[in-house]
Amino acid sequence: MAEIAKTSEIRFKIGMSANNVPVDIKWMATDTKNQELRDCKSIMISIWDMNQKETLKIDLWTNDMTTDEMHSQYFQTLLSMTESYAKATGNPYAVDEMKKFAQELAKKTADWEDGK
Repeated sequence: MAEIAKTSEIRFKIGMSANNVPVDIKWMATDTKNQELRDCKSIMISIWDMNQKETLKIDLWTNDMTTDEMHSQYFQTLLSMTESYAKATGNPYAVDEMKKFAQELAKKTADWEDGK
């Protein structure tokens, strides 16, 4: 294992309603110039638990996040995860196939939204 040269922290502060629904989400990272908590509407965290050999996740969003914002975040996250996966594994098919999937899903989602 490589020697740790420095550390960084990412911090989240979640304001909850009386019913435990997120109403305010703030975040900050110690490795950035801005050392103040910044507003956001959602977080999606995926953690690989090496002991359990499974993915743990936290998905939170505020009640004022719009459906369009949720669509955008999910599609952008899918593409970002694909790029990370391709970079980490060298899988030559991942990016093209996932882009096709995301584009098809975005079109079907837009059609579905239009039909409501």
